[in-house]
Amino acid sequence: MRYPTWLGPLTIVLLPALVLAGEWTLPKKHGHENACPDASGKECPDSRDSKKPGYKKDACCATPREVTSLKKLNAKLQGRLVDYTYNHGFDRRIFSNSLLDYRDMYVYLPPNYDRTRLYPIIIYLHGILQDERGFAEQVAPVLDKAIVEGKMPPVIVAAPDGSLDGNPGKYDPGSFFINGPAGDYQDWVVKDVWNFMVTHYPIRPEPEAHILAGISMGGFGAVNIGIKHRDQFRIVVAALPVLNLRWMNQQGNYHADFDPYNWGWRNSAYDPEEILGVFYNGWYKVRVKDLIYPVFGAGPNGVYLASQENPIEMVDRYCLKKGELDMFIAYAEQDEFNLDAQAESFLYFLKSRGVPATVYSDPEGTHSAETANKMMNPILRWLSYRLRSYRVADPLCYPHAVPMP
Repeated sequence: MRYPTWLGPLTIVLLPALVLAGEWTLPKKHGHENACPDASGKECPDSRDSKKPGYKKDACCATPREVTSLKKLNAKLQGRLVDYTYNHGFDRRIFSNSLLDYRDMYVYLPPNYDRTRLYPIIIYLHGILQDERGFAEQVAPVLDKAIVEGKMPPVIVAAPDGSLDGNPGKYDPGSFFINGPAGDYQDWVVKDVWNFMVTHYPIRPEPEAHILAGISMGGFGAVNIGIKHRDQFRIVVAALPVLNLRWMNQQGNYHADFDPYNWGWRNSAYDPEEILGVFYNGWYKVRVKDLIYPVFGAGPNGVYLASQENPIEMVDRYCLKKGELDMFIAYAEQDEFNLDAQAESFLYFLKSRGVPATVYSDPEGTHSAETANKMMNPILRWLSYRLRSYRVADPLCYPHAVPMP
């Protein structure tokens, strides 16, 4: 593992292998923090109050850029984005019964979308320090182009917000899409988002037509949810994923390369100052307190929850068998978070259990956009092949399918 000098702090979004390198903080997505730009002078609600009963932001708090950006985004597509956010001047968010909060989501519809036909679906899970905006700005154009060029069959995509409070940043790195102390973010995806999609859009009923795709934190979420819900999803794409939260060697070194003969497990509480990733040649460090504590908690309880939600340990806990889940794992062998060691330990464990996975690794790759771009073509080819028998279908083949409004 190495730490290149040119990489900045990681902010990644992908479907399935395009990433956006960004900053540690992002602009507030729900408008100004000061007075609205109208004559009333009314103050915008504070996002920290979003979980209070009756909370609802006023549309006047959106910036002019946010009001017009959806049109600009859709101008780049031959398909289109459907807005269920508060990013564009109007509050179209959907209510999550799991989180008791209004949450953002984009839905992508492919070119020549026909609501009378049934489509495969991708649930896209973003990376740390990101939200649904990354999909709209960076991922949708790439997917749209692949569909137009015939590299991917037409699919519908749901891209929900997986940040903790809707404004990702240093104090909201992301939920890892688990049910934990911060909230039931996995239920938000598996129950709320899923139920919304199957009741509002024509989705093929077979689990083989249901895909979970994610990057980094979202790759963790895709594998985690996929293992738990094999009756619902049968295809998982995880790029640069977190796959073994308890990885370390027998000497307690988290940054050690994977060695099956020198393999330890983290059993003690996480040190809040422990360094997980290093950027800018050591100038910028990402620590446990930044990523682990907000989601899994501190002390022994944090280690216990990390173990319960750890993809590598879930293989046995949920009795994953050959043929139950198609997985594509793409990782970089020079990952700054040492996720290559996590991926290799996970793949080694899968092999020992007789569970196959398709693997792409880049020997010189890093946790970066450049590496993720290299992953795009093999992932798209793999997905297209997996969907060869589950493309857009005539609903007459499914007499019990519910017609879409």
